[in-house]
Amino acid sequence: MKTILSNGLNNVHLQSVGSKFLTHNQTPSFFKGVFAAALTPLKNDLSVDSERLVSHCNWLLKNGCNGLAVMGTTGEANSFSVSERIGILETLNDGGIPGNALMPGTGCCSFPDTVELTRRAVELGAGGVLMLPPFYYKGVSDDGLFASYSEVIERISDVRLKVYLYHFPQISAVQISFNLIERLLMRYPNTIVGMKDSSGDFENMSRVAQKFPGFGVFSGADDFLLPLLKNGGVGCITAVCNIASNLSARIYKAWQDGDASAEYMQGQLIKIRIAAQNFPYSAGLKTALAYFSGLDTWRPVRPPLVALDDNQMTELIKLLEAVGYTPPPFD
Repeated sequence: MKTILSNGLNNVHLQSVGSKFLTHNQTPSFFKGVFAAALTPLKNDLSVDSERLVSHCNWLLKNGCNGLAVMGTTGEANSFSVSERIGILETLNDGGIPGNALMPGTGCCSFPDTVELTRRAVELGAGGVLMLPPFYYKGVSDDGLFASYSEVIERISDVRLKVYLYHFPQISAVQISFNLIERLLMRYPNTIVGMKDSSGDFENMSRVAQKFPGFGVFSGADDFLLPLLKNGGVGCITAVCNIASNLSARIYKAWQDGDASAEYMQGQLIKIRIAAQNFPYSAGLKTALAYFSGLDTWRPVRPPLVALDDNQMTELIKLLEAVGYTPPPFD
């Protein structure tokens, strides 16, 4: 196995100080702020609508997103083959979406697929990748999880690779423990740079942010955007940003400026999330975009997901409008 010298302990002095895990020259997390867990628009034949995808990503960046987590859970990533997912990355690259704004999901059902997809993401200039643990086995040990992440990192062997761990035990049925994070940081301090925590457990995500300074922790839930920022986190990566990126961006800016209005806006964002979560996010948010943009072509989803019918769309829109939701302006 090839050793990545730039990640080895010879190059970075690490020490444990109480509950803190410090590095002397570890590069701080590059990504911070508001990221959309971007939807993947589809044509009626369920192939990727490349033109709509590029347009949506540009719209999100224009309306407050600091970056885009494409090909994640909300983006239906595991319903696509590796070649299709590489095609999505190449489509975004060809469409002028800046690579340094992209955090594509690259965790697959085998480490060779993860290596192939991650390597292509790095080649195309992605600023980081969001990597699920190997979710196809349950009850695996930290040793096994460490070996899986290590195998990917060592095989790619590229100093440009920046990995964000994806903690989503409700979907993956795999826990990313403090012990695993610490072991990965000790071995790959310049590669393992952060985590998206979609567990819904605020105590867990805030403790990770406080225990590992410089490790960029993102909330996967809109509810915790402001609370996590106050506890050392760096931002959010959420599905609801697909329809409310401008509000999330205003919260982030108000927090940066010490503006007390952030608390009120956080409350408004939570109301929108509560309304939206009455339906599965991928289908529901696509339906909301179809309604508010006037583009019914937004509605298809890939099996096993099921698109909302007209009655469900009416119910969702009523719920959103009842909490005062208005979309960012469409071009």
